[in-house]
Amino acid sequence: MMMAWIRALKADPTDWLLELSTPSVRYWALRDLLNRRLGDAEVEEAREAIMSSEPVKTILSAQEPGSHWCEPNDMYLPKYRATTHQLLILAELGASRNPAIERAVEHVYRFQRLSGHFLTEMPKSEQGRASKVKDGCCFDGNVLYYLIHFGYLDDPRTGRLLDFILDYHDDVDAGWKCRAYPISKDAVFPVNCYMGATKVLKALSVIPEGSRTPKIKALIAREVENILENGVYRYLRNPDGSRKDKAGWKRFGFPLFYQSDALEVLDTLTRLGVKDDRMMDAVELVKSAQQADGSWLLKDTFNGKMWVDIEEKNRPSKWVTLRATRSLKRVYC
Repeated sequence: MMMAWIRALKADPTDWLLELSTPSVRYWALRDLLNRRLGDAEVEEAREAIMSSEPVKTILSAQEPGSHWCEPNDMYLPKYRATTHQLLILAELGASRNPAIERAVEHVYRFQRLSGHFLTEMPKSEQGRASKVKDGCCFDGNVLYYLIHFGYLDDPRTGRLLDFILDYHDDVDAGWKCRAYPISKDAVFPVNCYMGATKVLKALSVIPEGSRTPKIKALIAREVENILENGVYRYLRNPDGSRKDKAGWKRFGFPLFYQSDALEVLDTLTRLGVKDDRMMDAVELVKSAQQADGSWLLKDTFNGKMWVDIEEKNRPSKWVTLRATRSLKRVYC
């Protein structure tokens, strides 16, 4: 009997996603579409194959002997090739923690301030380490995401980052303040950084439910409500006060780094078990983008700027298709 979520598709791309040639996608498809658990023979075979896949090998081979990528004193620049970007994409590829990744994570922790916050440049003094700047929720959110993926959730240093994020959250208006947001207050609905908040929520969504404190649960609930209030991708404001789509969020990509799109947000919402009428326009947007063969196209990319291009723009994308199918599966199951 065909499952309800597959009936919602134009065609079923599952077999394509399970191909041995792309072990990262196969790994996540086995877990998220077929509900296979860690320890399952095929899951473990796929996870092992990830480490010898071309993207992971290329990224790790570019790592400097000192454990970083590019500049040792800047974990963010040059964009898409520096240390924090590599750890983020390795996590999204499903890479496993190994000595090379452990060295890189230890290097990243050197950028952490006493408050728990991360800044992109290595502190040059104790005064610099004491910085309490609160303006980089997208950055902190991405760091938290890969630290959790690589097994550092219980590390006290990660705990300090999480405490920092929780403490400067705006419980009334939702989100976190950012000096770069908004460019124009009259052009948006959210008071605080909307894109950055999606990155923090994504990180919080991969914390096991049993490890979420009441404060984390309350923050998740407030951020989910903010996203639903804004129709996922309708947080812009027209001059007449009506809502306006964020056009860039309707073009799906991978990887996204500090950017986001409606599909990534929907993926996070459904991971959290959210089912709400206010997200159904985003669901329909995702469904309408599926091709007749069951695939979704890669419409946004940083190709040419990364150490390795993952897929080809405007061609069928296993990564976009994976995110779309697992999101729809959660919606319709």
